[in-house]
This record gives sequence, C-alpha cells and structure tokens, in this order.
Amino acid sequence: MKVKVLSRNPDDYVRETKLDIQRVPRNYDPSLHPFEVTREYTRALNATKLERVFAKPFLASLDGHRDGVNCMAKHPKSLSTILSGSCDGELKLWNLTKRECVRTLQAHEGFVRGVVVRFCGSSFFTIGDDKNIKQWKMETPGYGEEEEPINTILGKSVFTSIDHHHKDAVFVTSGQQVDIWDEQRTSPIRSFSWGVDSINCVRFNPVEVVNPLSGLSYPRFETQIFFKVIMTMRSNTLCWNPMEAYHFTCCNEDYNLYTYDMRYLDKPYTVHMDHVSAVLDVDYSPTGQEFVSASFDKSIRIFPKDGGHSREVYHTKRMQHVICIKWSSDNKYILSGSDEMNIRLWKANAAEKLGMLAPREKAAVNYNQKLKEKFQHHPQIRRIARHRHLPKAVYSQVKEIRIMKEARSRKERNVRKHAKPGSMPVVTEKEKHVVTVVK
Repeated sequence: MKVKVLSRNPDDYVRETKLDIQRVPRNYDPSLHPFEVTREYTRALNATKLERVFAKPFLASLDGHRDGVNCMAKHPKSLSTILSGSCDGELKLWNLTKRECVRTLQAHEGFVRGVVVRFCGSSFFTIGDDKNIKQWKMETPGYGEEEEPINTILGKSVFTSIDHHHKDAVFVTSGQQVDIWDEQRTSPIRSFSWGVDSINCVRFNPVEVVNPLSGLSYPRFETQIFFKVIMTMRSNTLCWNPMEAYHFTCCNEDYNLYTYDMRYLDKPYTVHMDHVSAVLDVDYSPTGQEFVSASFDKSIRIFPKDGGHSREVYHTKRMQHVICIKWSSDNKYILSGSDEMNIRLWKANAAEKLGMLAPREKAAVNYNQKLKEKFQHHPQIRRIARHRHLPKAVYSQVKEIRIMKEARSRKERNVRKHAKPGSMPVVTEKEKHVVTVVK
C-alpha cells in the first residue's frame, strides 16, 4: 500500500524578517512559459534603450595647464595619481579623487616629450626638447626646499619618447636612435640605430621577458635579429597588449590603427578603421580586451582588440585635437589630454553606474547584460545599440571617406575586369598598408 504525504518546509516560503522580500516558488519548465522569449526580447529592447539614455561618459575636466597637454603617465602603485606634461615645459601631478593639481614644476625648456614613473612609484623620469633626461622624486619637497631633479642626463639629440622597465632599474629612450640606460649611469649601456629614420615611440613589453623592447621602427628585438616593417604612412605611437605577449597596436597617420603579431609581421593581425584624421595615441585596457585611441579629429574611440570598428566614440564641443590618452589601471576610467590645455576624465563604460551597488542592482545589471548579448543581432536592438551621435564635421568626413573608398574599389573592379586575367591580383585591406618587411 502506498501513502502519499504532502510535505512543506516553511523555510522555502516564509520570510525570516518582515524586511525580507516575499519568496515566490518558481517552476522553470519551458512548457509552462510559452512567451518566455517574447518577454525576454522586450526586456532586452528596454535595457538597450535605457543604456543609451543613461550613457553619459564625461565625468570631469582638470584645467590648470597654460599650454596644450603633450604627454601623460599613470602611477603604478596609486590609482588616484596621474602626471601630465605640457608644451611649455610644465609638469603637473594630479589627484583624481579630489580632481585637483597637487604639484607643479618647470621640468624642461620647450615641450615635455615624455614622462614615465619608475616601477616602484618612488620617482619619475621626464624628457624634453632641451635634450635632457631628468629624474624627480615623487614626494613633494618640504617647506623651504627647492624643486630640483635627483639626476640630470644631457643627451646628444632630442628625445621623442621614454619608457621604464616593469621590474629592473633600466629605462629606454628613442630619438635618432634607441638607447637603453641604467639608472646609475650617465651614458647608455646599449644603443641601436638603423638607417637615418628617427624613432617616434619605444615601449617595453610588459609580459615577455626575452623580447622586452619595441619601437615603431623595431617591432621585434633579439640579440642578433631585427625586423623593420615599412608602412605606407608614418606610425605615431604603439602599445603592447598587457595580456598577450606577442600582440601590439600602433596608430597611424592614415586614420587607421594596426594590431600586429610580432611573429608574423608581413601583414597586420587586424586593421581598426573609424577615425577621420590622424591617430595620435593609443592605450590598452588592463584586461587586454579593448584599447582606446586619441585622434586629431577631436574624438576618442574605444575598439575591441579583434574588432575592425569602434564600439564607442567620445567627443565634446570644447575638446580640440586629442594628443594623449590613458586607460586607468582599474579598468573603469579613461583620461585624455588635448590641445586646449585640459585633461578630461571619462567612464570606460558610458552607461555604467558609479558608486556602490546593492545586490539586487548588481543582479539586474548582470541580467540585462546577458539579455543584450542574447539578442544583440536582432535588427532593432542592433540599430539602437550601434547608433552614436557624431559632430557635423566628423559625420560629413565619414560620408566623404566612404564615397572615396567605394569609388576606388569600383575603379579597381573595372580595371581588373578589362585587364589580362591574373595581371591584377586582389590585394586585401591588411596587405595594402604594408610596403615591405626588412630583415
């Protein structure tokens, strides 16, 4: 004989206190929810619309420079500290929490070409048009003490960029040649030059130990082997991917950015297109999944590392040519320095709510994010998510560049159609911009 008994546990439906939410029993059987997909699509559409409504990325403007901001550097140990150098030789230290300048010093005569903080955060190095390399203490001098550098090195030529090793007391500079310096010496321990070209930018690889160095004319460095990639137009700066040792991205004068794998330099890994003027600076996020670029077209764009087009564009009416850009070490903020003497603080995710989130808010944000990912390819949601307002000048230039590209490709197709078969091979977009690789 079978006896069926109903058993109910009060813990499953009774609240512990009156302040708790009522517990609702749920049955997730799909047959009981025939309109589940329809409901989720509506929620995804609403979440996408609300994301665009709350997308307000601009946070603050740090003013105080008397000339255009030419370079910036992050502090490796402090998230709230940033250094900036301007075109009049002035260098400022900023506290991002208080949004104010905490220290100002006259570092060089002429432009401050580069600034980098030592890996321990105790001091920083600056270079300028006066051919000097100066090392400064990070601490503010005491009352009555003069603002003087710890060490000054006079170089033979003007330096264009500087970078410090992430573990050793070694730094590297670029100019007419690439010089590797020991902090305890006044002459370079090693120099590299190739031809008469000057090097615009040089960077240590933050991941790889065997191949620690990369410059715009030297995408790979080993003991005996050099590679030189010659592109159709000049590259301005480069940045290594902090998570993938072999990948780096360089920004070019031809309005594009190129991500290379340094093991295969015959063509770029990805071509990133969207800017309508020369791209001047680039910096990766700490996760290595995205990077941000600064351009002469007065805009900032955020690209996925594998994407050919940007996911976000930032601009303001007052912001002029953006010279330098940095992504904060906590992956939440972006800092840009521009011609009109301001440093601007932006959110990396435009619609993100700052501050503490309640557990229910976190759950709702995560749920909406998953819904948007699930329905991201639906036409209505994709149209709303991709739409960005652009300044009139940028919008008209985008249209003009599109018309020019279509005309060029149409002409190539017509010439190929009437030419001898095989005489005009199809050249891909990745191969168009690389002239040759010299070994």
